[in-house]
Amino acid sequence: MPHFLDFEKPIAELEGQIEELRRLSDNGDINIAEEVGKLEDKVERQLRQTYGKLSAWQKVQVARHPSRPKCGDYVASLIEEFVPLAGDRGYAEDAALVAGIGRYRGRPVVVLGQEKGNDTDSRLHHNFGMVRPEGYRKAQRLMELATRFQLPVLSFVDTSGAYPGVGAEERGQSEAIVRAIQVSLGLQVPFVSLIIGEGGSGGAVAIATANTVLMLEHAVYSVISPEGCASILWRDGERAQDAAEALKITAQDLAELKLIDGIVDEPLGGAHREPDAAIAAADEAIDNAMRALDGMAGSALQAHRREKFLNLGNAGLA
Repeated sequence: MPHFLDFEKPIAELEGQIEELRRLSDNGDINIAEEVGKLEDKVERQLRQTYGKLSAWQKVQVARHPSRPKCGDYVASLIEEFVPLAGDRGYAEDAALVAGIGRYRGRPVVVLGQEKGNDTDSRLHHNFGMVRPEGYRKAQRLMELATRFQLPVLSFVDTSGAYPGVGAEERGQSEAIVRAIQVSLGLQVPFVSLIIGEGGSGGAVAIATANTVLMLEHAVYSVISPEGCASILWRDGERAQDAAEALKITAQDLAELKLIDGIVDEPLGGAHREPDAAIAAADEAIDNAMRALDGMAGSALQAHRREKFLNLGNAGLA
């Protein structure tokens, strides 16, 4: 059964009517093609109207949609001969952080990504995409490998944030994140990052300190979750909608503030409605970004990335 968000109820009702008509048609000789066509036109109009004016909070809901394609879906579709690499060589393997080597459109690349999982078992296995210190240290290991063998880095960001557990803090969560950012800034190879769902705080930045940072149209990227922000500012998690608006977390807000480099259009109604089309659009954007970095010397790539992040927040300043 499709999962409909609260604001999608009118769409759900129309699609329910279409499904009911199709069931009636299967049980007899009733020709319902014309009526179904009319309802499908209504669904498309409703989708355009609804998704053309989503609020920041509604975009958060879309970014968290359980049927939205995950990191593993992008890797399976876009990366050939993918070989996953495990462990930080110091403590443990962290399944929340997918890492490995493969070929993207024929070129060898290092791939990093946060995996949330698609069902209860896989979500538990991947810790809902919340990476522990060993996951970020694994990312450091892979980025250092990329430098050694001169391989571009491609990352898929989708996390509500780094894992906040006591054990993670005891094992140096903050240090692991900062060190991953430091290694990212020092890379002398092309680095492209795509935010596919949630980009939560330092947990996202740790694998998104790239030459080119792209966002899917309905993804979000923020220093804190709306719920966390509301709890801190107003001591009221119910004001998450207000926080979402104030945080400027949508792709459109961030592009205007020049905090990201581009927006990847999603299919009408969001990536969860047509995952294959969303992944194809991402493929085109990633390829264009990679090509734009081709031919740049390693020192130039490093300087470009450092300058980019040093200048964040200066947009519009005199």
